[in-house]
Amino acid sequence: MTPAFPKALALSALLLTSPAAAFSPVETPMLEAQVAAGTLPPVAERAPADPLIVDLAAKGREPGQHGGTVRTLISKSKNIRYMVVWGYARLVGYDESYDLVPDLLEDVAVEDDRVFTFTLREGHRWSDGHPFTTEDFRYWWEDVANNPQLSPTGPPALMIVDGKPPVVTVLDETRIRFEWEGRNPDFLASLAAARPPFIYRPAHYLRNYHAAYADVAALQPLIEKKKMRNWAQLHNRYDNLYKNDNPDLPTLQPWVNMTGKKGQHFVMSRNPYYHRFDTNGRQLPYIDVFDMRVAASSLFPAKVMVGEVDLLARGLGFSGVPLLKRGEKMEGYDTRLWPTGASSHIALFPNLNYHDEAWRELMRERDFRRALSLGIDRRIVNRTLYFGLAKEIGNSALESSPLYDAANARAFSEYDPEEANRLLDGLGLSERRGDGIRLLPDGRPLEIVIETAGERAEEVDALELITETWREIGIKLLARPSDRDILRNRSYAGQTMMTVWTGWDLGVPTADLAPEELAPTRQSTLIWPKWGQHYQTKGSMGAAPDLPAAQELLALYNAWRTGAMPGGETVSRREAWERMLDIHAEEQFIIGVVAQAPQPVVVNDRLRNVPKIGLYAWDPGAQFGVHRMDEFWFADGPDETASLE
Repeated sequence: MTPAFPKALALSALLLTSPAAAFSPVETPMLEAQVAAGTLPPVAERAPADPLIVDLAAKGREPGQHGGTVRTLISKSKNIRYMVVWGYARLVGYDESYDLVPDLLEDVAVEDDRVFTFTLREGHRWSDGHPFTTEDFRYWWEDVANNPQLSPTGPPALMIVDGKPPVVTVLDETRIRFEWEGRNPDFLASLAAARPPFIYRPAHYLRNYHAAYADVAALQPLIEKKKMRNWAQLHNRYDNLYKNDNPDLPTLQPWVNMTGKKGQHFVMSRNPYYHRFDTNGRQLPYIDVFDMRVAASSLFPAKVMVGEVDLLARGLGFSGVPLLKRGEKMEGYDTRLWPTGASSHIALFPNLNYHDEAWRELMRERDFRRALSLGIDRRIVNRTLYFGLAKEIGNSALESSPLYDAANARAFSEYDPEEANRLLDGLGLSERRGDGIRLLPDGRPLEIVIETAGERAEEVDALELITETWREIGIKLLARPSDRDILRNRSYAGQTMMTVWTGWDLGVPTADLAPEELAPTRQSTLIWPKWGQHYQTKGSMGAAPDLPAAQELLALYNAWRTGAMPGGETVSRREAWERMLDIHAEEQFIIGVVAQAPQPVVVNDRLRNVPKIGLYAWDPGAQFGVHRMDEFWFADGPDETASLE
């Protein structure tokens, strides 16, 4: 996984074939009636002048055929946003080798990680047929990111280097330049993320709700109808490229939401102006429709077994695999096991910003966090929940990363209750009540409440197993289920003592990828939300980190960006990563329980080009995204090679 530059900035031979002059597009059967009726232009007019032509055979895949509906499940209506993740149309994106390549863009030129010149595809259009041009970038930059009513905190951190924004120059309709005084080394990688910043907007649509272009008085009835405070709130409500909940908002993704925001059933139909084609002239995606139905995740395995699903991973846990396997032959699907790409599949996040002072100070004690880790019997968790197929290691870079360090992965991950008890006694926690639970200096019992979003059954099961071994070291564990959004908001407010989640999304990092998850740079990092908020808001909210190890992590993150520590010490990107990983291993800020647990992926036997084994990771990879879901297709008969060995 090496998103190397400049190699990554030229579309590789695995992706491209002959020039567009030899390209002969074929009409999509689903759209033929609209073309015949004159309500949609023919495919030759819908395609960009230089579309992205995918040579599937060169990639070891089968060229496909159009048609079909993929049925899948989501646990909440808002999870229609995952179609933007999995569809994975990005300005630049990762290919199968995890190199960065242009996608929506035709070309990217980079000078010293400071100057980025984008070239768009001439004739590329939004899903409603309107041209996609540099005006869409200009609109976002000038009218959204730098409009204080729409963006009160200013442009996103990605666009600010050394406190300064870039000079943005529109060269013509298809070329735009972003130029910073200092280096912005993670700019392109951020654009390829599972949740990208979307530095463009469909200007022709959103101008209708912008005070600089629309009559605000004329908008007032709509503002009142939608119960919005003003035009800015109305604009932001409609401006949801990631949330994917506004069917009127044009998109560049392979499928378009046809349903709206609420409900239990959503239909995603093909984008007739999508920019990718195969070598046979077929416009991608191959699949016509994604049918998404809302159901409780606990019902997912049962719905798979009765034949209601064609493709599903998110929401399935390893504990459901025996049930899933039983229905394979009758319903014609395959249950594949993909390794997960997070640094830890299950991890505990002590909140170093917890509002209770006594508990907060204890959470900040390194020996306390080490004791908690040493008090977990990972072997029992692995064998009970994953039949021994997961890795019994802490939170660190995984083996497939060039930054993997076995000592870091194993640090404080061996079950050692004797050493854990010694560390806890050394912290002055030697007093116990009658049932053996330790007491805080103020007399309260050492009861740790761990909150879970309740979306993965194995998290709750793991906590039950940890409860037993922590009791042996005098700690009582109380699990509290919660809603994901409620849990996050409570964490941000300092109201959660500890949470359970996955580890870093970037579990297989390279030195060229930004280590922002390892430093207090994000409010969403559950171990230090207020420190992360302070960084994200440039000091206007939250609190500055006051723990030396956290301060060093932040300095190393900035050194990764600039090449030097505050005192002037030169630090390479790899050195910054390695030192940050070492600090996390020593400090145990995140307590990893197990890693690389298998992720079940249910695949209809007729569905082609879905990898037998694929890394299931959020970043880099966007779960199904890097495996290019727009290249999946239905064959007429079952896939004889689909069953697992």
